[in-house]
Amino acid sequence: MKHETVETNAGLLIILTLAVISVGGLVEIVPLFYINDTIEDVEGVRPYTPLEQRGRDIYVREGCYTCHSQMIRPFRDEMLRYGHYSLAAESQFDHPFQWGSKRTGPDLARVGGKYSNEWQVQHLIDPRSVVPESIMPGYPWLIENDLKYSDIQARLRALRRVGVPYSLNDEEYQANVERFGEETARWLDINRAEENLVAQARAGNYDGNPSRITEMDALVAYLQVLGTMVDFTQYDDGYFVQFR
Repeated sequence: MKHETVETNAGLLIILTLAVISVGGLVEIVPLFYINDTIEDVEGVRPYTPLEQRGRDIYVREGCYTCHSQMIRPFRDEMLRYGHYSLAAESQFDHPFQWGSKRTGPDLARVGGKYSNEWQVQHLIDPRSVVPESIMPGYPWLIENDLKYSDIQARLRALRRVGVPYSLNDEEYQANVERFGEETARWLDINRAEENLVAQARAGNYDGNPSRITEMDALVAYLQVLGTMVDFTQYDDGYFVQFR
């Protein structure tokens, strides 16, 4: 078939284009149905607690993902700067995931525990007070706004519908006990969601003000858990060890 015939016939060009796209899509997608598991079996990864999930909601609301990615690629420069490359299992409970590609600011996949709560709070209020060269805007209202969490059960129920294993009944609770352990299962119980959120916020005192639960408490709780669920030393390979 001559190129001229295809290029001058819009209908034929569309049909052939769709055929090529379909074949390419099938080649990429069909093999996945014959793989036993496309996500690694990684110990330690769990759904977010109610407080962490509210913090993630605020993270998305404020558009943090437009400047920060949460996916470290398996390249030398990436791992030297940020740490072990991201595992698929780390995002299995994220809806939506925050991988991203834009990096006006650094990748946040391993930011949990890297800085203190006090540093995170000050950085969010006035970024240049701790990082003079930062171009990040401040978010001072986070420490002024009381956290709204009366709908936390509804939020967790919605996530449960898309596969996140928050529990609603005893059977689901026991399944979480077997999968994550007793302590984590309690955090994932929707029936105790509000109670758990308040308990974690008061115990963690993320914003430095124990008399209130603010949006800052939730966001810092979320940031402090990123990259902390997995013991990456057991996934070190020769490539990563060589260039650390």
